[in-house]
Amino acid sequence: MIRSLLEWLDHRTGYKALVHEALFEKVPGGARWRYVWGSTLVFTFVLQIITGIMLWMGYSPSTKTAWESVYYIQHEMTLGWLVRGIHHFAAQAMVILTVVHLVQVVIDSAYKAPRELNFWLGLILMQLVMGLGLTGYLLPWDQKGYYATQVATEIMGSTPLVGPEIQKLAQGGTEYGHHTLTRFFAMHAGVLPGLMVAFIVLHLYVFRRHGLTAAEPKRKPDGMFWPDQVLMDSVACLAVLAAVMGLTLYYHGAELTAPANPAEAYNAARPEWYYLFLFRFLKFEWVSQLGEVTHLGEAFGAIVIPGVLMAVLVAMPIIGRKRAGHLFNVGFLTLVMLGAASLTGVALYEDWYQDDADSRDFRAAVHQAHVDGARTVELAQSPTGIPADGASSLLRNDPLTQGANLFKTYCLDCHQAPSQEFTFQHPAQGPLLTDASNRQKIQFGSREWIQSVLTDFEGHFSSLKNITEANGMTAARSKTAAAILGGSMKEWSATNGPLLKEPVNAGDLNALVEFLYAQGDRTDALPDNDEKVRRGRELFATGKLTQGAFDSACVDCHAMHVQGEADPLSTDLFPILTGYGSQSWLRQFIADPQAHYAGGDSGNNAMPGFKDQLSEKELDLLVKWMTGEYYRSSK
Repeated sequence: MIRSLLEWLDHRTGYKALVHEALFEKVPGGARWRYVWGSTLVFTFVLQIITGIMLWMGYSPSTKTAWESVYYIQHEMTLGWLVRGIHHFAAQAMVILTVVHLVQVVIDSAYKAPRELNFWLGLILMQLVMGLGLTGYLLPWDQKGYYATQVATEIMGSTPLVGPEIQKLAQGGTEYGHHTLTRFFAMHAGVLPGLMVAFIVLHLYVFRRHGLTAAEPKRKPDGMFWPDQVLMDSVACLAVLAAVMGLTLYYHGAELTAPANPAEAYNAARPEWYYLFLFRFLKFEWVSQLGEVTHLGEAFGAIVIPGVLMAVLVAMPIIGRKRAGHLFNVGFLTLVMLGAASLTGVALYEDWYQDDADSRDFRAAVHQAHVDGARTVELAQSPTGIPADGASSLLRNDPLTQGANLFKTYCLDCHQAPSQEFTFQHPAQGPLLTDASNRQKIQFGSREWIQSVLTDFEGHFSSLKNITEANGMTAARSKTAAAILGGSMKEWSATNGPLLKEPVNAGDLNALVEFLYAQGDRTDALPDNDEKVRRGRELFATGKLTQGAFDSACVDCHAMHVQGEADPLSTDLFPILTGYGSQSWLRQFIADPQAHYAGGDSGNNAMPGFKDQLSEKELDLLVKWMTGEYYRSSK
């Protein structure tokens, strides 16, 4: 029955003749592993088409929905991460296989007559592969792709004569934004794949017309494409698939950094690795100098030199007609490949291992992009989800992200945190408030912070010693800093700190810390009616320890109105400790520390106020971050 059905199908379609034509091709010198590269390229392209269509079904190409849809594919769609990872790593494999195939063709002289046209078709296909990589890089609309592709369009704009028009055409106008994304998507998902299919068909047709160029010397008798070469091609394709799957499983899909934010600089803007050689080449000073001399600017290194190299590749069939020409072609390609590999290696070394300011900035930016990307995913998976104005607003309104950024801008220069990421012109002028390597770890207002202030005030605020006229500070501020370090709290801590550290009073120290910590209204603080908190309140008011007593109680110097109590323990005293470390206290302190904390002109305060520098929203984000009031995933 099956045989009858196949006979009927062959009679209507002639498929047997087509299969015979496809499989029973003569292979001079027999099947060899060096002939598998063309088949692996076709295989990876088919893989790209299949996974690309799957991704297309979940992708929405607009600046408000691109990142969001990729997030959906990566984190919500069933096995979406797998499809995306295969598509991503198969694209990398296509670039590698294209280069290997080109090298094999040149070494085997497969560009010689009558195969010149097929060689040129292959060069066109190579450009299409590179174009697919370039256009696909932007589609996630994340920081990495956004800034890297913007660099690429600027290079397009450097093309002599027609550069600005080409850039405008690619960008969809004079601005880099929504129309850039939609045009790149149209190129990536429509125009370039269509051209790839057309040129692959032409390439295969011309290849079959002239047959395979046998590598010399022939080590085996002539064979047929089926079954030996088909088996080798299949094994090679499976090896490529295994490598792609391995990388996909290892990385659990493909990278997705924070949503693109044109308002935020990104110091790690780099093209994909297969364009790094050109990126590094453009950084040579002599390239820039020749660009100035020739009045071509960046176009000299980005357009002219690559164009000359490409012209030599195009001319290889003509150059290689004689043996000397072929040797030149092989030598030239070897030098180009070695040069590109070396430049890529240098670029990777400089970015990831070199210890200078630019390299550190690059690594810090990459790390921050990953941190922000993970945070955006965490916020997107929160009960509120992604708002209507897009995922970028999640970070804009996130205290953990923006509070840390504001701290780096306005506070870090004085409250310095040890980190290779930052360099400072002056020594620290205030106590350590946060861990620069972990923005979720805030020292200010913590139990450890309070204990340090009580028992080692001078050491805790020792960085105030750097506020001197010799370090460029005003005389008034220097005087204030000296007054704080030599004031009554230093004496109190020096006298009573040892008492609190005595083993018999360890419970009292813990209780006093818990009482003060509870005033900050932190989520992990003990309730007001807890025995420790009540004991701490008693110590604050009376100063009577289990063994001994303070020389002066805390209420003698500080205003304190305990939460939940009608009457204050003390009033009209400074520094104010009512609500110490809470959002309300910290907001007033940052805005105007002299008025709130020190008490007008009567108290000492070395910190400038920020009420005229921070907007209400910025102040709110900074305060919420420092007090830990932000969304945390339960995972």
